[in-house]
Amino acid sequence: MVVGWLQVSKGSVPPNFTLKDQDGKTVSLSKFKGKPVVLYFYPADETPGCTKQACAFRDSYEKYKKAGAEVIGISGDDAASHKAFAKKYRLPFTLLSDEGNKVRKEWGVPSDLFGTLPGRQTYVLDKKGVVQYIYNNQFQPEKHIGETLKIIQNL
Repeated sequence: MVVGWLQVSKGSVPPNFTLKDQDGKTVSLSKFKGKPVVLYFYPADETPGCTKQACAFRDSYEKYKKAGAEVIGISGDDAASHKAFAKKYRLPFTLLSDEGNKVRKEWGVPSDLFGTLPGRQTYVLDKKGVVQYIYNNQFQPEKHIGETLKIIQNL
């Protein structure tokens, strides 16, 4: 299998994964089939851009829930880091720990700054698990919320 940045694309069904959440519980992507999912990869907990993005998802979370969608954040941080981050900012959604960035690589999430910074990329999956939208913007993290919410509300 060739792993490249085009592996997960619009119209494709991304590979399933199983990762630990902020409470140390095992979560599989397949668990969310039957509802839309906004899945976002972010560089790290407690960085300015990631905190802005997480808080923006938090502040719009009720709109996502009203549309029947789940929000999931993924970074290479461990479960303990995610737990502290979620508690500090009162994040109501799932954060998954992709230690070693295996899922990030498998999905083909591009890196930024000449490969030195893990990329910030958001995927919108419909109820069948098909990618309907991909949004990549490292330096304007809040834009991920407005763009994806529009898509979710129209699914």
